[in-house]
Parts: sequence; C-alpha cells; structure tokens
Amino acid sequence: MSRQIGMDCLNLRPTPRLAHTEYCSNAALKRAVTGLPDEHPDQERRFADLWQIDFVWSTDDGPEPWNTRGRTTDMGHAEFLEAGSDWREPGTCPFKTVEEALAFDAVAEYGLTDMATLVRYYEDRYRNAQAYHAEQVHTGGYYKTLVSGAIEVFGWDMLLEAAAYPARFVRVLDSIYEQTLHHVKAWAQTSIEVFMCHDDMVWSQGPFMRPDFYRAEIFPRYRTLWAILKEAGKKIVFTSDGQWSMFAEDIVAAGADALCFEPMVPFAFMVERFGRSHCLIGSAVDARTLTFGSREQIRAEVDATLRLAPQCAGLMVAVGNHIPSNVPLENALFYYEYLSSRWGVPMAPEL
Repeated sequence: MSRQIGMDCLNLRPTPRLAHTEYCSNAALKRAVTGLPDEHPDQERRFADLWQIDFVWSTDDGPEPWNTRGRTTDMGHAEFLEAGSDWREPGTCPFKTVEEALAFDAVAEYGLTDMATLVRYYEDRYRNAQAYHAEQVHTGGYYKTLVSGAIEVFGWDMLLEAAAYPARFVRVLDSIYEQTLHHVKAWAQTSIEVFMCHDDMVWSQGPFMRPDFYRAEIFPRYRTLWAILKEAGKKIVFTSDGQWSMFAEDIVAAGADALCFEPMVPFAFMVERFGRSHCLIGSAVDARTLTFGSREQIRAEVDATLRLAPQCAGLMVAVGNHIPSNVPLENALFYYEYLSSRWGVPMAPEL
C-alpha cells in the first residue's frame, strides 16, 4: 500500500493519506524506532515501513567513480553523522590555475563506461534495492548532473574562478553534460519508474552565476536529458539544495514531474504555483526547527504544512534538508507522532 501511495502521489492521483518520505541519517532515531542495531540488515527497511515512508530518494553515478579515473577535488566533509564519523579534512585541488581548469574535458579525463556494462549495473542495483524496499518507491537517478559534477571536479574555489569566464566554461560544462548524457541513456534502458535528477546548482541565497547563463546553458541541457527518460516512460524528480525559487518555472518548463526542495524554497510559494500541476516533495518543516526548536514550533510547522496540503494534487511530506544526527531524538519522535496523527484525511483535492 505504501508504494502505491508513492506512485499515486507522483502521478497526482488521490491517496488515502498524505504521502511521506524522509532523508534520515540519524542513527539514534533509527535504533529507537526499529529496536535494531546499526549493523542489522533489516534496519533501513524496518524504519521505512514503521515510519510509513512511501518513497526512497536514491541516485547512483555508476560503477567507476571519477576519483578512480582522473582528477577530482576532495573538499572534505563536515560532521554530519553520529560521533562525527563522516568528518574528513579537505584535500588539495589538482587544478593549479584557472587556465588548467578551463582546459578540462570530463570525457577525455574519465572516459565513458561501456554502455552494456552500465545498463546491467544500474538494472541490477535497482532491482536489488526495490526488492529490499518492497513497500516503497525506490528511484534510479544521477547525482552530479551538471553543476554538482563541476563541484566534484574543481571544488568551489576553482569552480567560481572558471565560471567567471562563461564563454569558455560552457565547453567544460558540456563535457560534464556528455558524461551525464551517457548515464541517462543507460538509466533509460532500465526498469526504473522514477528518475531522481540531482544538481546543486545554486547557493542558499540563490544563483552564483548570472541567471541568463542558467537559462541559456543549464536548463536546455536538463530538457534534453529528461526528454530521453520521459520518452522511456520515466517520471522525473528534480532536486537541488539552496534557494532556486526564481528558477522553478524553468525547471518545470524543462520537463520535471516532481519538485524536491528544502526550506530555502518557500513551501507556500511552491504550493501556490505548482501544487495543482506537479508533485511536491517537501514541507514547511525545517530541520533547524527539529534541531533547535520547541515542540510548539515543530507543531506549528506541521500545521502550516497540513493547512496547505489540500491545495496539492500530489504532496509528499518531508522534513526540509534531512533529519541529521544532531536532531534530538525526542524532537524527531514527536515530529512523526504529531504528523502521523494528523495526516489520515484522504488526499483528493478539488482541482
């Protein structure tokens, strides 16, 4: 039933309750909900089932990581997981000058994985993941589509220097696009129903390149990539961190079926503009409120979400920008207890 709710939500069909997903790395929460230790193979599945999660956000960039085939920039990692297990000091950017960066070609640097091998890899990974999460919609998808690919290659500092020369940077970006195009063609040949396109194209304050550059060079490439997948019958979910409200119309015009966003993109705006035409994956609930707020504040953000929910043909509620390990256990448990006590009204809005 949960998987059916997820697919019905994505297809803007009525559901018996609000659809639900979460992006959760809070190990203490998963232990508390499931009663299983971290190493137990059923913990993730049981957590998803017990929290009535209908949709599992997932991307896969293939069997041959770029850092095993050529130059990339390790920017390190902040403490996000329990006990800071994911902390990593930043490495050194291998590109010493902006000229060196602007001469970069992702296809020449990394090559292209054999197509038959890639299709088989993606199909096997998807089938195994969907079998494990039998009660959820499990997506296929690609993470480093364009801008996120450039971040992996250059890191932020060198990326910003290279992007200051837009006419030359386009050639670099196009080589990353060619990599993504190859993987999209492979994903299109698999049995996935939903493709997650991830690209962190903006900052928390908005775009870091000129808006006309996005509209001339980024979004037309999205359109071409997504047309291949849509021709193969796949639903497209677009995800980006940061504040991309000004580009929401462009993303929709490029062909996205669902919009997955965090609190920098105002929930009320997305509901008003796209609630009747597109599946929305998000809410008015902010991870910062779960981390630092009171129960009254958490309750208020859930209520704000549910007040707007009837205006949506397809709403999949999620805490904006993850439930990380620093969210207090009691706050996370209260959030789900309160949300699930309120979401039982069938979603069949009059549109």
